[in-house]
Amino acid sequence: MDFDIHRFDNGIRLIHKQVKSTKIAHCGLILNIGSRDEKAHQQGIAHFWEHMAFKGTEKRKAFHILSRLDSVGGELNAYTTKEKICFYASSMVEHFEKSAELITDITFHSTFPQKEIIKERGVILEEMSMYQDDPADAITDEFDEQIFRDHQLGKNILGNRESVMGFQQEDFTTFIDENLNTEEIIFSSVSNLPFHRVKRIVEKYLKDIPYKKTNRERIPFKGYTPTVREAYKNITQAHCVIGAEAYSFHHTDRLPFFLLINLLGGPGMNSRLNLQVREKYGYVYDIMANYVAFQDTGLFSINFATETGTLQKCIKLVHKELKKVREQKLGPLQLHMAKQQLKGQIAMGEEGNLSLMLGMGKNLIDKQKLDTLEEVFAELDAITADKIMDVANHIMAPERLSTLVYLPK
Repeated sequence: MDFDIHRFDNGIRLIHKQVKSTKIAHCGLILNIGSRDEKAHQQGIAHFWEHMAFKGTEKRKAFHILSRLDSVGGELNAYTTKEKICFYASSMVEHFEKSAELITDITFHSTFPQKEIIKERGVILEEMSMYQDDPADAITDEFDEQIFRDHQLGKNILGNRESVMGFQQEDFTTFIDENLNTEEIIFSSVSNLPFHRVKRIVEKYLKDIPYKKTNRERIPFKGYTPTVREAYKNITQAHCVIGAEAYSFHHTDRLPFFLLINLLGGPGMNSRLNLQVREKYGYVYDIMANYVAFQDTGLFSINFATETGTLQKCIKLVHKELKKVREQKLGPLQLHMAKQQLKGQIAMGEEGNLSLMLGMGKNLIDKQKLDTLEEVFAELDAITADKIMDVANHIMAPERLSTLVYLPK
């Protein structure tokens, strides 16, 4: 992966990859701030900030923010995770400067108008209701809480109704002041523009942002305890999540474990769980294994929905596959095919320039560097069958697994 990196005087870093074949420019500001950085009375404010960034800046009202790129066929968007907030834009290359200026404006110059806060509360409360009405989303959020308990990683990114109803203008400025660190902000860019031109444009809008350093320290999660829970909901299917605490983003076994998760329940239709539970028995429409790595810990989960009468059969099949990877070493051909599949998925991911842009910024914050495809592939090639079995026995040991089940009332 050919890319250029530049650090501005205020600590903000620019990373750019030139793709000469594209006519679209993607750019984003990725901040190392997320819902895990909220205090108890601030739950949901990171996500609320994401919403409020579109509601007014020192020189724009909400309508002008929303129309700036829409009027030229571009898109403006944002997302919040437990460790990141990102404001990003896509447009034709000739409108790149508009995109860069706009995302800088909404990131650093939002005014959080009180009347907009009042209106947006209703929007976020509706968003909460929407997720709670979807059992697949609701069970995922509740499983996070089951694994991480009272730690901030276990709290819902949307917050709760009480906190959302209470936020005032000063709460946003206080949260930003407590957490904003210009050394942990990345401006990420992918387009056909040369680096020197991107740097000149971005510097024009970032140079006046003052250097800022905070003393914030993230509280690490400790003391995972496996649990099994059931809940009754107004649903027609049974929903189930099985999983456990896993490796952090910095752990040396992160990639071997990711390879194992992809083999078990990745996006490929030939994943072991899909072949066993869906293709062989037809018990589910979809079954996936997921792995999310955080700064100091991680979470692996297997998610599926099925008829109540086949729930226990599905759970037994999942445990059967987990036992298999713990006790049966992959053969040379199986291991080779698993690696080839993951390599292909990673390479295809780089073909999507928007996801590439977002991934570059996130990885630069998390790892302080970017690995080339060749380096990632070399690391994959070095993974042995013994290592796969080792991480399976470590993370997926029966006594470590937690289960959450939603049953129809």
